[in-house]
Amino acid sequence: MGLFLQPFMQLPGHDITLEAAWPELYIDHRGNYWDVPESISLNCSSLVSDSGLRYRFGIHKNGGYPQSLDHVYDELPFSILPGLCAKAAFSYEKSRDFWRLKESKKDALVKPKDDGSSRPSYDIRLKEPHSAVSGIIGGMSAAWLKGGEGSNNGEKKRMLNADLFGSLCYTFQYGKFRKLYGDLTRLDARLDICSASAFAKRFIVRSVSDRENPLSSPRLSLIFQQQVAGPIVFRVDSKFLLDSSNGGRGPCFEDYMYSLSYSLRLLRSGKVVAWYSPKRKEGMIELRLFEF
Repeated sequence: MGLFLQPFMQLPGHDITLEAAWPELYIDHRGNYWDVPESISLNCSSLVSDSGLRYRFGIHKNGGYPQSLDHVYDELPFSILPGLCAKAAFSYEKSRDFWRLKESKKDALVKPKDDGSSRPSYDIRLKEPHSAVSGIIGGMSAAWLKGGEGSNNGEKKRMLNADLFGSLCYTFQYGKFRKLYGDLTRLDARLDICSASAFAKRFIVRSVSDRENPLSSPRLSLIFQQQVAGPIVFRVDSKFLLDSSNGGRGPCFEDYMYSLSYSLRLLRSGKVVAWYSPKRKEGMIELRLFEF
């Protein structure tokens, strides 16, 4: 259950959200499921600005002790530890286009032809062919006001946590996603460092515990999209751990997912998506009205 409170509060350039769930199903970075008895959060986040600076702060409360649905006995993920926690984060994003073909007014006109080349894009997010690189750097902090006990041996977490994170992204898109065939091929690559402190400890301290920390290894996400026919797009999502924490060397395949989507042109960016994850052995059909 989620509530959107912006219309009732005068904070221009911000979104205020209240979310509550009883119970909540949480998925960690390894694809393991956790049953959280109670989860309530209130957040205020800034909208995207021209400068690239964004920030977010809020308070989060988890009630009850989460249980693993996959019989995993690892330490509880930080986000679902029971207790009351105040969180704040900021990020700065900068992007640069190697090249981009802007949509013209003529392209936006609806003048159907036999090949459909003069129709608007099936998805407004995929209307401009381009090649671009972007980078994100930011920091986060969390202060436990109550609770914070989460490890299996009862060890209590630090009451105050702070860290830095960063990402490097590259995108290549061919086609405007307007024609019936061969008008969309897209590749997205993203390299994430989730915790700068854990990543640094991995090379400075060189202890076994630091190497087993899943946050100490960079992660690579690859997304490939290909138009099949008209508004139908085939997509493959894959995630790699560049230095596996299980003692092996080289990339570790974390998860991958196949999907077929049918874009709804009338909704500008809405679509019906059917996806399946072979590793998790699950699939779903979703109706996404607004996707950004």
